[in-house]
Amino acid sequence: MKANEILNSERQRLEAQHDGRENWRLWGPYLAERAWGTVREDYSADGNAWGYLDHDQARARTYRWNEDGMGGICDEKQRLCFALALWNGEDPILKERAFGLTGNQGNHGEDVKEYYFYLDATPSHSYLRYLYKYPQAAYPYAQLVAENGRRSRQDPPFNLLDTGVFNEQRYWDVEVRYAKASPEEIHIRIIASNRGPQAATLHILPTLWFRNTWSWGAGVDDWGAPKAVSKPLLAAVPAPSGAQWAVRADDETLGAYFLYGRQQAEPLYTENESNAERLWNHPNATPYVKDAFHRYVVNGELAAVNPARTGTRFAAWHVLTAAAGETVSIELTLVRGELQAPFDQEEEVFVQREAEATIFYEDLQPHCSGEDARILRQSLAGMIWSKQFFHFDVARWQDGDQLPPPANRKHGRNRTWRHMKAADVISMPDKWEYPWFAAWDLAFHCAALALVDVDFAKDQIELLLKETYLHPNGQIPAYEWAFSDVNPPVLAMAALKVFRTERVQRGKADLNFLARVTHKMLMNYTWWLNRKDAEGNNVFEGGFLGLDNISVYDRSQPLPAGYSLKQADSTGWMAMFALNMTVMALELAAEMHDYEDVAIQCYEQFMAIANSIAGHSQTGLSLWDDEDQFFKDLVVGPDGQSRHIDVFSWVGLIPLFAVEVIDQRLLKNVPRFHAALVGHYRGTFNGHKVAHCPIQSNVREEHLLSLLGPARLKAVLRRVLDESQFLSPFGVRSVSRVHAEQCDLGTLPGIGQALIEYVPGESNSGLFGGNSNWRGPIWMPTNYVLVQAIEKFHRYYGDSFLVPAPCCEGGQSTLKEAAKLISERLVNIFRRTPDGRLPAFPAGSPFHGDPHWRDLLLFHEYFHGDTGQGLGAMHQTGWTGLVANLVERRYRIDIPAFWRQQLEAVEARQPETAEQV
Repeated sequence: MKANEILNSERQRLEAQHDGRENWRLWGPYLAERAWGTVREDYSADGNAWGYLDHDQARARTYRWNEDGMGGICDEKQRLCFALALWNGEDPILKERAFGLTGNQGNHGEDVKEYYFYLDATPSHSYLRYLYKYPQAAYPYAQLVAENGRRSRQDPPFNLLDTGVFNEQRYWDVEVRYAKASPEEIHIRIIASNRGPQAATLHILPTLWFRNTWSWGAGVDDWGAPKAVSKPLLAAVPAPSGAQWAVRADDETLGAYFLYGRQQAEPLYTENESNAERLWNHPNATPYVKDAFHRYVVNGELAAVNPARTGTRFAAWHVLTAAAGETVSIELTLVRGELQAPFDQEEEVFVQREAEATIFYEDLQPHCSGEDARILRQSLAGMIWSKQFFHFDVARWQDGDQLPPPANRKHGRNRTWRHMKAADVISMPDKWEYPWFAAWDLAFHCAALALVDVDFAKDQIELLLKETYLHPNGQIPAYEWAFSDVNPPVLAMAALKVFRTERVQRGKADLNFLARVTHKMLMNYTWWLNRKDAEGNNVFEGGFLGLDNISVYDRSQPLPAGYSLKQADSTGWMAMFALNMTVMALELAAEMHDYEDVAIQCYEQFMAIANSIAGHSQTGLSLWDDEDQFFKDLVVGPDGQSRHIDVFSWVGLIPLFAVEVIDQRLLKNVPRFHAALVGHYRGTFNGHKVAHCPIQSNVREEHLLSLLGPARLKAVLRRVLDESQFLSPFGVRSVSRVHAEQCDLGTLPGIGQALIEYVPGESNSGLFGGNSNWRGPIWMPTNYVLVQAIEKFHRYYGDSFLVPAPCCEGGQSTLKEAAKLISERLVNIFRRTPDGRLPAFPAGSPFHGDPHWRDLLLFHEYFHGDTGQGLGAMHQTGWTGLVANLVERRYRIDIPAFWRQQLEAVEARQPETAEQV
């Protein structure tokens, strides 16, 4: 039997985790790339998080809530951390964390100015690879700040490659590899390659430290419960056979860990305490403080480190010289309990874990091409590396502990979220640019994570619904900067996706998970109905909904008195939410009849929303523009007069997402729900045709529930599949290209002069600030949901149903072809063109041909609407990681061997296909 025809070793580890037999998640890549400049660390009077604790202070100032480092790992409660520190002999500071511009410094907002890559990862973290490209010249901190400060929003960002520090290949490739021999034994290899033309020296300082938990209100744990607290300790111990040095790390809750080094190094010790003298001109409580290693190595301050070789921060200072093109390495072992020969099995562990990682990904898609396999593996590696320990107790932050906040704190940011208490590993959008969870990002993360670790994906969904996250009124927290902001209601969609994925993988549906999620989602569903439909007309006003600057004005701000905005995207999202809840309840009702009432209630709500969208509510206002055959926002004045906002964007495409296909398995146990379908014959509501819910079934005896009937579906897709409008060579644009010409919308009531430009690249608008732009670029998450929606329509209608496709020869396409066309164009962002270029990178970039760059990928936040070039955050593997799902979708016929048997068993019981799931 071939290796990929049996349950592979990595899958076995995940099953052991699932069964509670082994905790492979105990250690992982949970260390942030940036902990400075966050809301959690901000105790300022003006709420300027970027300025209160900046990059310069970070090396000398102890964090309150979590830690950061380069290519690091920590335990799941971030008690003990390990990361990389470097010095090239030229830099003014020790390189201990990635540098970037704050939201105020960057001409397009916050922007990391380093090149690092997540090369590989398994979901159990049994094998991890991280690569950092470190210039041999002095790092140009001042030049990056000054030049980006000089540039306007109309100019491109000035990046590290633009400074010339990589000229003549004068840099180091520094790779960190982790291989677990067991959940508590981790082998570490640091590999440094001199890419320059001459010999060079590199200082490498592997660093081990305890997060400072002892200085912040001792006697209270992360949840406010009393506990005894003792300060942990790092201390030198005798080195065993094969090791040159050893350090013992003692913590009362983690136990005793040992770090062993194979190569000769100078051990350095200090305390993880702020340098109060440098920061605030106050005396230090101890002479050994956080920035000691920088002062010792870079400044030559010999008294900076503790000669007694104890403390709470440790580094092993290696000085390595390599000839041009030469590679040198360092080997370490981190383990719970002592080892007599810590390096005897090291080579075997690395070889075995790397081979197992390859088998795991080959099993995921056995016939994936070389290029697609690399895209799949690196995108999922980025997803796994983007996990982070997120720690925030809002009540303690507002009240203050060692750092009393200003009095206005209790009336400022997140003031209504005092119940919020987090100390968990969460999937992050980007561990430098967005090192905090974002609710709607996380929903999309779960779709990608479920491919490799469905249990972790389920845990993430339930985490946001815990009583320590979900607001008592039912709102899901948006993100750290403003928990009360409104994100699209996509968590139910994610829960349904993860539920179905597990049913395929394990051959058994986890109805308990679905029931728990459904109960909590009903609270959030009710919050939407009560809070975002102020007039009770089933037309919703969600605000900016994460689409930042896509509109003609800031939709989070109120209009003048008497004016209101009725949002097509918010209402479309809610229609989708209602259908998601309907299907979740039907899944439960198939086994537990009591959920039929929930299914009926949610379906009736969907029909009421459809009735309002169609203009048949008491307002008589339709979000569908008959003239342009498109959904649009509506501004309503005090006199009841309304006007559509003539923007062609995702706002008008999102109503397509409200579509589900219901099979006979879901209907057999719900006669009253079936009667409701019949009662709304052909999508009628109070005598009006408002949706498309035909009573007739397709050849598989399935029913369609959708906001759009065939005519409207064709009208909208005609625009989507037109390259002069929405369709780019690399996916669907967020704003139609028609607005390159039609940008002046005239004067709108309550808004004034209205402009909407097609801006395919970086944003030229300060609306919502940051480095995000929704006025033309390509965003992976909305494209992904659109592909899913089109596939659902195809599942019901089949190949005989054709839609207008101006981009295609003959001008028509099946729905399946349309979904594949969009999907392939999205993946093409990361595929090489015939002339060898990668669209994701600009012309002249080493990523196109340099052998040390060409196989490396960055998963940007969004992509240029015409060229496909990556823009915004560089490591937004979070939702751009959905490219893994699109690659997997292409090869779906080749279901992994360890899933195939389970799927056959599932399909024997119910009429579902791999395509459906």
